[in-house]
Amino acid sequence: MARKRVLVVDDSKSARVILSRMLEKYGIDVEMAESAEQAIEYLNQNRPDAIFMDHLMPGMDGLQAVQAIKSNPQTAMIPIMMYTSQEGELYVGQARALGAMGVLPKQVRPVDVSKVLYELHLLPDRRAMGDSALLPVELDATATVVETKPTGPDTRRLEATVKDQSLEMRRFIVASLDTFAARIVSEVREVTATSAAEPLPQLTVPPPARVWPWILAFCVMAAVAVVCAVSWALSREALTEAHADIAALEAADADLRHARDELAAGNKELTAALAASAANAAPDVPTSAAVAARVEPVPYGEIPFDRGRLDALRELLAKLEAQNFHGVVKITSAEGLFCLMGNATDGFVLANPNVLLNKCDLVGNPFEEALTAQQRQSLAFANLVAGVRQRTSGAITVIIENAGASRGVAPYPPRNDSVTAGEWNRAAAANNRVEFWTETNL
Repeated sequence: MARKRVLVVDDSKSARVILSRMLEKYGIDVEMAESAEQAIEYLNQNRPDAIFMDHLMPGMDGLQAVQAIKSNPQTAMIPIMMYTSQEGELYVGQARALGAMGVLPKQVRPVDVSKVLYELHLLPDRRAMGDSALLPVELDATATVVETKPTGPDTRRLEATVKDQSLEMRRFIVASLDTFAARIVSEVREVTATSAAEPLPQLTVPPPARVWPWILAFCVMAAVAVVCAVSWALSREALTEAHADIAALEAADADLRHARDELAAGNKELTAALAASAANAAPDVPTSAAVAARVEPVPYGEIPFDRGRLDALRELLAKLEAQNFHGVVKITSAEGLFCLMGNATDGFVLANPNVLLNKCDLVGNPFEEALTAQQRQSLAFANLVAGVRQRTSGAITVIIENAGASRGVAPYPPRNDSVTAGEWNRAAAANNRVEFWTETNL
């Protein structure tokens, strides 16, 4: 199959190089242009399979270039994807109205690139991929969580391996002894046959020529004994280390089970806290027609508007469209302040549940604070939000807000010398969430 070829148009050299390297990993040839004018001149002689177009460039901008390419009958059929830092429902709608297929953000993840390539038919088949990343789709909202537990080496398997090695060593020793014994017997027979016709020497000690085979046999047996002793010592040391590793893994497994139990308890507390806070949160909504539709937790390190929250929004919008809903869907993200270990250079991770709170390197949410408005939602989430308004002709509007850490639903324990990271992070996990509200137009 012929290799696909795309044109990347961007006045930033670094942006061109980053996207080109991502595309080349899929076996796609990449041509580059520094401006919209240079891209149009390139299209006079070439027909790429797709175009990735930046928006802000000197001279003609990206949308003007899209309009010019789509107005030319010879280039109108080339699919165009906007590759820009521009965001928002208005910009996505404007780009599609001019002929672009969608918007690929510059802070793109490899999984978003693969979805876009399937949408542009630049990859041969979708295999087990989901539906298009650029248009809203209906997926099953159910998800199966598979819990994995660390497994250590099997002691019986290790002992069997040591036994097999010992058997191999014994076979080697027996074979070596048989070879040397056969050689000694052969030489003794030769000496005996030669000496039969001669008178026996009047010596009380055998000649040196007849003694050396026995000396050689003794040396071989001594070497074999040394090898056996060394092998036995090494095998015993390996078995001792394996037992220590197993004990360490069992201790780690116990810690993980304890963390899992604490997480389950935290989920129960989160459910109770959210139910109790529904009445208190209602006054923040403008009208009496507002209803808390759904609350989804956000694990630390995940962007708020993606994964489980994407599935929840897709399911909610499908129900509202089926009910001929007219109004606003308000999506609010709130931050939890976690007990973390690490530093700003290497990153932060959740502290071990048994660590005391005052031993944590940081109490906060640096991952959430570092996200821009565009980085807080995935490409699929942004396209779903943009598509529902267009599909319902404005009957359903989606508003996204960030409440920060000001709207906690679970109180944090008092900071003292006895509070652990596990107790603190249960409250932080309950507060780190996304809320879905619906408000009917009265």
